[in-house]
Amino acid sequence: MALSDVKCRNARSSSKLLKLSDGGGLQLWVQPTGSRLWRLAYRFDGKQKLLALGSYPLVSLAEARQARDDAKRLLRTGIDPAQDRKSRKAGSAEDTFRSIAEEYVDKLKREGRADRTITKVKWLLDFAYPTCGGKCIRELDAADILAALRTVEVRGRYESARRLRSTIGSVFRYAIATARADTDPTSALRGALIRPTVTPRAAITDPKALGGLLRAIESFDGQPATRPALKLMALLFPRPGELRAAEWDEFDFKTSVWTIPEARMKMRRPHRVPLSRQAVCILAELRKISEIGTLLFPSVRSAARPISDNTLNAALRRMGYSKNEATAHGFRATASTLLNECGKWHPDAVERQLAHIENNNVRRAYARAEHWEERARMMQWWADYLEKIENAGRRG
Repeated sequence: MALSDVKCRNARSSSKLLKLSDGGGLQLWVQPTGSRLWRLAYRFDGKQKLLALGSYPLVSLAEARQARDDAKRLLRTGIDPAQDRKSRKAGSAEDTFRSIAEEYVDKLKREGRADRTITKVKWLLDFAYPTCGGKCIRELDAADILAALRTVEVRGRYESARRLRSTIGSVFRYAIATARADTDPTSALRGALIRPTVTPRAAITDPKALGGLLRAIESFDGQPATRPALKLMALLFPRPGELRAAEWDEFDFKTSVWTIPEARMKMRRPHRVPLSRQAVCILAELRKISEIGTLLFPSVRSAARPISDNTLNAALRRMGYSKNEATAHGFRATASTLLNECGKWHPDAVERQLAHIENNNVRRAYARAEHWEERARMMQWWADYLEKIENAGRRG
């Protein structure tokens, strides 16, 4: 019985390889891991052979059938489809790891991935090119990949080595999906690299110490826009990059909402932030400083570019806080800790405001609610709380 797109899409296997036939030797192999691979079984010169045609759904049912028919035409003329593929690709630059990796990067760009994400992927791949870049991707094995990873690991950059393994794996999976590789050798390297020691970003979670930091920010005399930026980090606790590149048209002052576009969000989803009265007041003052241009925090060198990654952390150092005491990103941990400890807010509301995505698939299905009304109350309470602990020190 011939396959249908619905049957291909819904095919599942729980324990062993499942082979679904479409006729003419075309099969869809459904792995227990969830991957679905097109294979063409045929005979040539009296031998049973197998040809990989890519993965579903990147290669559709119609495209797989077309590839089957093309292979059958070759067989009728006495040509082995597998050998024909090797002959056509032998020595071709299109087969190299570098060329396919560059295709993969172009794919990420077309998908609208953030520029910062693209830059990180390209930076990681540069470590792999000296060892693997010029080789045919089908010829690379786990030992070749490990050699590339070791060049990063020996420098003590253990987390970068782990991320490089993941990125190389993505390139191989793209090559498999486009029928230019059969396996992903990085899967054999799990556990082969040194596990990095995770060091949490420094954050102040003691209310008295936090009040001191807020007073230090209030008296900071650096660039005019730096002080409101740090104040908004404390009040709204976004990721620093989300705030640095904020534009005025993202803010709706009638409803007191800041909508961060998906292109700037880590999880590629737009995110809404309720604005407290205190945040609105800071934004109104900031508008007087940066009223020209679209950015809230333009660089002093160019109004078309936001302040740099280091601007906020450098300001904290000038205030006397070391990198082990306070960071711009640490405001997120500060808010998360104190909001959860106060017991006034549902943990899901806190997580949703932090724009965290639940890792567990079942849990994620129940965590899609915005908790908007609770979040709006929570953000105003948080602003009032920060104001209270900041003023407490002054009275003392």
